[in-house]
Amino acid sequence: MKSFPGILISMSFVAMLFSVSCRQETGKTNGKSFPASYLEEMTISRLHQGYMKGEFTVHRVVSDYIERINAIDKNGPCLNSVITINPDALVIADSLDKVLKHSGMSGPLFGVPVMLKDNIDTHDKMPNTGGSRALARSFPAKDSYVAARLRMAGAIIIAKANLSEWANFRSTSSSSGWSGIAGQTRNPYVLDRNPCGSSSGSAVAVSANLCMTAIGTETNGSVVCPSNNNGIVGIKPTVGLISRSGIIPISFSQDTPGPMARTVEDAVRMLGPLTGIDERDSKTSDSRGLAKDDYTPFLKGNGLSGKRIGLLRDMMGFNRIVDTIISRAVRDMEMNGAEVIDVRSPSRGYSAASYQVMLYEFKDGINRYLSSLDSSIPYRTLDDLIEFNRRDSVELRWFGQEVFEAAREKGGLESQEYRIALERMHQASRRNGIDRLLREYNLDALIAPTGSPAWKTDLILGDHFTGGSSSLAAIAGYPSITVPAGFIEGLPVGISFFGTAWSEPVLIEIAYGYEQATMHRRPPQFRTSD
Repeated sequence: MKSFPGILISMSFVAMLFSVSCRQETGKTNGKSFPASYLEEMTISRLHQGYMKGEFTVHRVVSDYIERINAIDKNGPCLNSVITINPDALVIADSLDKVLKHSGMSGPLFGVPVMLKDNIDTHDKMPNTGGSRALARSFPAKDSYVAARLRMAGAIIIAKANLSEWANFRSTSSSSGWSGIAGQTRNPYVLDRNPCGSSSGSAVAVSANLCMTAIGTETNGSVVCPSNNNGIVGIKPTVGLISRSGIIPISFSQDTPGPMARTVEDAVRMLGPLTGIDERDSKTSDSRGLAKDDYTPFLKGNGLSGKRIGLLRDMMGFNRIVDTIISRAVRDMEMNGAEVIDVRSPSRGYSAASYQVMLYEFKDGINRYLSSLDSSIPYRTLDDLIEFNRRDSVELRWFGQEVFEAAREKGGLESQEYRIALERMHQASRRNGIDRLLREYNLDALIAPTGSPAWKTDLILGDHFTGGSSSLAAIAGYPSITVPAGFIEGLPVGISFFGTAWSEPVLIEIAYGYEQATMHRRPPQFRTSD
């Protein structure tokens, strides 16, 4: 058995910095009873208006968000969506207040408090853990591309969010929103319901008004499913629109960061500043001439007018009330100028091929990421992580690491099995999938229910998915936007809009037009089960 020097130091450090205990209080279930109520449902445009008019300072806003995190995440409802609060957040806020005083707002995201999923590198006093106790002391040597772009745009990285450990790529029976380093994230609408994963903490923090916006990451469903379960907007962009450098990887073919917000407008305001060519991520070269640094011109109130949209009806049927909500959404779109027709999904053969691709690419990607870390981190390969989990007292308590073990058995990316699976999944999801449907039916976009209402969290048996639509766009590497579409017994559900590569502009028009026509978003009330 391999020995890992320093493991006792790491675990004591975890105990000091990451306490998963929470002082839950009863009788405080209405969000309006919590601090800084002026921040509830705050938008970026309203925030900037307040800065310009002198209604509040950046220091006050950041301080009040931290107070809300302490009151709602660490106490009260105990959402457990935040792993680490940036210890320098108020210092950064003070520096921005000086800029505001002397030269006005600088940057499209000036003074916007943003939370990052804790698999995105930041070069500061916050570790990047991936939710694993193995990386509790992993302090990146440089910012990820995403973090650097946020800072350039004037945003404040206020905290790191809890997540499904290793972005839900460790076990086939995991509970979404659980990590060894922080425990289980809770759904703010009904506290014993699941937030979905793996960007669970990012979605919960946005929904509960613990930050302005957040950045999640998706390989298959990890932006759109948490957005669905927590009643917010999530944008999963075309793979390559936003760089993945400095993000703990799963799949080079499918991984992408994406903005999560309470409104389409705020998610779109986040999108443009994150785009760009990054020499550390070759996929971004595909976006040359196609990416935009500002997508707000596509926020059109009449964005549904004249659009021809295909409803993937065979992705329905897993829940009768979800079907009713989607049927109502179709009527709303048609009333606002869209034409909606039924189409059938392509063959589902892409899912099996995608899983094989992910196993190969995860082994290659995680070994590269670990080897780039500071020498104080003793875990340099996937084998090291598997051995750490076996020795640790927490990591394998609720579920195993069979996905890790399956990935370990794969060869390199030159393998014929890998190349065949990659070609198969792209042919099925792209050429014979989304692109064929759009071409044959002359469509601008496709729609389907994002998923079901949140299931009860079950650490013993794991997640209870009943249906969803993330796989087709995720495996193709194509964009998808989910928007709140309604509620079932107080639990939100969303509708997804997706299309071909680089079609973010038209999807934004449609998603914004739908949102403005319906306005289904309602803030959570932190209910307990009846």
